[in-house]
Amino acid sequence: MALSISAVVLLLIVVVLLIRKSGLKSAHALVCVLLGFYLASSSVGPMIGDFTSNVAGMIGGIKF
Repeated sequence: MALSISAVVLLLIVVVLLIRKSGLKSAHALVCVLLGFYLASSSVGPMIGDFTSNVAGMIGGIKF
């Protein structure tokens, strides 16, 4: 659960920075958010969740 909250916060920061610095319009960001909600509730949602969990596990497993 902590990972998903961290990912949400990170993505929110990225979107805010894109709106302020790169000229991303608020309407475009809203459309992206709505797409995320619809993807999460579709049959692809669990697959996306598994993929992000696997990527996070691989990143966490990297030894420096």
